[in-house]
Amino acid sequence: MATLSDIGVAAAINILTALAFFIAFAILRIQPFNDRVYFPKWYLKGVRNDPVQSGALVQKFVNLDWRSYLRFLNWMPAALKMPEPELIDHAGLDSAVYLRIYLIGLKIFIPIAMAAFSIMVPVNWTNRTLEHSDLTYSDIDKLSISNIPGGSDRFWTHLVMAYVFTLWTCYVLNKEYEKVASMRLHFLASEQRRPDQFTVLVRNVPPDPDESVGELVEHFFLVNHPDHYLTSQVVCNANKLSGLVNEKKKKQNWLDYYQLKYDRNQSKKPIIKTGFLGLWGKKVDAIQHYTFKIKKLSEEISAEKMKMAKDPKFIMPAAFVSFKTRWAAAVCAQTQQSRNPTVWLTEWAPEPRDVYWDNLAIPYVSLTIRRLVVAVAFFFLTFFFMIPITIVQTLANIEGIEKAVPFLKPMIEKKAVKSFIQGFLPGIALKIFLIFLPSILMLMSKFEGFSSVSKLERRSASRYYVFQFVNVFLGSIISGTAFQQLNNFIHQSANEIPKTIGVSIPMKATFFITYIMVDGWAGVAGEILRLKPLIMYHLKNFFLVKTEKDRKEAMDPGSIDFYTGEPQIQLYFLLGLVYAVVSPILLPFIVIFFGLAFLVYRHQIINVYSQKYESAAAFWPDVHVRIIVALVVSQLLLMGLLSTKGAAQSTPLLIALPVLTICFHIFCKGRYEPAFVRFPLQEAKMKDILERTREPNLNLKEYLRNAYLHPVFKGGDDSDSDADPEEIELEPTLVPTKRISRKNTPVPSRKSLGSAGPLLYDAQGITTP
Repeated sequence: MATLSDIGVAAAINILTALAFFIAFAILRIQPFNDRVYFPKWYLKGVRNDPVQSGALVQKFVNLDWRSYLRFLNWMPAALKMPEPELIDHAGLDSAVYLRIYLIGLKIFIPIAMAAFSIMVPVNWTNRTLEHSDLTYSDIDKLSISNIPGGSDRFWTHLVMAYVFTLWTCYVLNKEYEKVASMRLHFLASEQRRPDQFTVLVRNVPPDPDESVGELVEHFFLVNHPDHYLTSQVVCNANKLSGLVNEKKKKQNWLDYYQLKYDRNQSKKPIIKTGFLGLWGKKVDAIQHYTFKIKKLSEEISAEKMKMAKDPKFIMPAAFVSFKTRWAAAVCAQTQQSRNPTVWLTEWAPEPRDVYWDNLAIPYVSLTIRRLVVAVAFFFLTFFFMIPITIVQTLANIEGIEKAVPFLKPMIEKKAVKSFIQGFLPGIALKIFLIFLPSILMLMSKFEGFSSVSKLERRSASRYYVFQFVNVFLGSIISGTAFQQLNNFIHQSANEIPKTIGVSIPMKATFFITYIMVDGWAGVAGEILRLKPLIMYHLKNFFLVKTEKDRKEAMDPGSIDFYTGEPQIQLYFLLGLVYAVVSPILLPFIVIFFGLAFLVYRHQIINVYSQKYESAAAFWPDVHVRIIVALVVSQLLLMGLLSTKGAAQSTPLLIALPVLTICFHIFCKGRYEPAFVRFPLQEAKMKDILERTREPNLNLKEYLRNAYLHPVFKGGDDSDSDADPEEIELEPTLVPTKRISRKNTPVPSRKSLGSAGPLLYDAQGITTP
C-alpha cells in the first residue's frame, strides 16, 4: 500500500512534470517562429501579424528580449482578464459554457473540501480501528471512514455531512442550470443571422410514383406551409464524390511537395516507387506520376458528377427546408407534419458547419438497426475491456510486478523506485491503456447515423462516461478489492466478506489520487504545450508551405474535443462526490485539477482553439444529468458502506437522499431543459420583427440559397470538370405537380383549387396554369 511519503513523491513528480511543461511553454510561446502554433486563433481572425516577416535574421527565430523571459508566467493573469460576455463574442457560447463546467467543480468542491477537512478528517483520524485490524492499510486510510469502528456514533457525522454536501451540490447545480439556460436564450436572441435559424431537416420523405423527392418536398410544404415556405435543398448521396475529391487533394499535396523539391534542386528529379507506401515497386518520376493521378481523378470526379445529375437514386429521402421567418421554422421543427408519425419527420437543422454529410446518405429505416448493433457492440466492449484493465491494474503495483518478474524484486524494494511505482505507474498505465478508446467510440457513433457533429460528440461522450464509470471507477475498486485483500478473502468466513469489501472501497482512494495527478495535473499542463501541433507545423512549414494560404492551412488550432474532455471531467465529479464523505483526502487533488484546468483551457480558448461548430450550449443537460448520477452513486455507495459498518440504523435516513436528488433533477429537467430542446415562438417572433425593421430589403432566399449545398459542390474541387454543380437538379425553381393521387399531400393548395391542368409552384407559393 502507498504511504503518505509515496503520495508525496508522486505529487512531487507530477508537480515537477507540470512545471516543466509550463516553463517549456513559456519559452516556446514567445519565440517568433512559434507564434502561429500558440496564437492561431488571432491569425484566423486576421488581427495578428507574423513576427517572422520583419527584423534581423536571428530575431525572426529567437526572441532576444531578456525581459520577456522574466515575465514567463504573465499568460496566467492574461487568461483570466477577458470578461465572459467578451469571451462569448470571441469564442462562442459553447466554449464559454464548457469553461463553466470547471467553474462548477470549484464552486462545489472548495466549500466541501473545507468542511470535510475541518469536521470529518479529525473524526476519522482520532480512531485506532485499522491499527487493531488484520487489513492492509496505509496512513492515508487512517483519514478515511475505514478508521471508524463498527457501530460507532461517529457515523452520524458522515450522515449529516452527506446531507450538507448533497444540498450544496444541488444548490450550485440549480443556479448554474438557470444561468446557462438564460445565457443560451440571450445568445440565440442576440446572435447574428444564421441559416439554421430558418431551416429544418426533413427526414423519411415518403416515396411518390408521380414526383421526385425535390418536387414532392416543395409541393408538400407549399401546401402545408403556404405562407411561410421559402426554399428547399434535397440531400444527395455524394459520399463517393467526396471521397474522390479528398483523394485528389491528397495527391495534389504530394505533387506540390515534389514540385517544390524539384524547384529547389533542378539538377535532380524526384523519384518514387509505385508499390505499397512507396517501399517497393517500379521507380517513376514523382511529378509525372502525381500529375497523371490527378488528371485521372479529375476525370472520375467529372463522370461521377454527370452520373449524379442523371440518376435519381443519388437523391435521398431527406431535405433541408427553409422558411421566410424564424417563427415559421420553429413551428415546423417542433410539430408533427403528417398523420403518419413515421414520415415527414422534422427537426432543427444543424448549422452548416455542424452537418455530418456522410450520415445524411444513410436510409432512415436502417438507423434503428444500426443503433441496436452499436448498443450490443458497446456492451461487449465495456464488459471485455474490464479484463485487460484488471490485469494492468494488478501488474501496475509492487506486489504484481514482483510476482510477474521476481528477479527485479531487489531493485523494486528500493525506496525511491517503490515510491515512483506506487505513486505514478498505476495512473500512467491506465491513461495509456485508454488512449484509443475515444476514437473507437466516435466510430461507433458515426455508424449509428447521427446527422451532426455535435450529436456525434454528445453520443460518444455519453458512452465514454459509461465506460469510465464501469471500467475505470467500478473496475478499479473491484480489482483493487480482489487483489489487495485476497489473503483476508481466503481465511475469513463468508459473512465477513461484505465487511472487507466495504472497508476496501475507501482504501482505493490512493490509486485515484495518483490517477488525478497523472491525468489531471501533468495531463492538463501537457495540453498547453501543444507538442504534436508544434512539430507538425514546423514539418509542414519546412516541406510544404509555399504561399500564405499554405501557411494558414499548416496551422492546427484544434478545438475543444467535447467527447473526450467532458467525460473525463465527469470522472472527477464522480470521484469527488463519492470520496467526499468516504475519504476526504482526495478533495484537494480534485480542487487543484479544476483550478489548473480552468486556467489552461481558458487560455487555449482565447488564443488557440477554433471551434468546428456552435450548438449554443446544447450539451448542458448532459453535463447536469451526469453530475446528478454521480451524486446518486455516491449516496448509494455510502449507504452500502455504512451497512457493513454496523450503522444500519442510519439507512432509512440515507434512503431519502437519492429520492430527494432525483426529485431535484426532475424539477430542473422540467424547469430549464426546454430551453435546450425547443426554441420559444415568442423569442423567434421578436427576432423576426427586429430583423424586418432593420433590414426591410433583405433577400433571405439568396442568403439561404447555397447554405446547405453539399461542400463538394461549393468549389472544394478545382478540377477542370465540365459538370457544373448547378446542373444537378438539387433545387428546382418551378415544380410541376404531376401527382395523380393525393397520397402524400391529400389537401391541395388553396391556389390549385379548380385548376384544370398541372400547376407550377414557385418558391413564393405563386401558381401558374
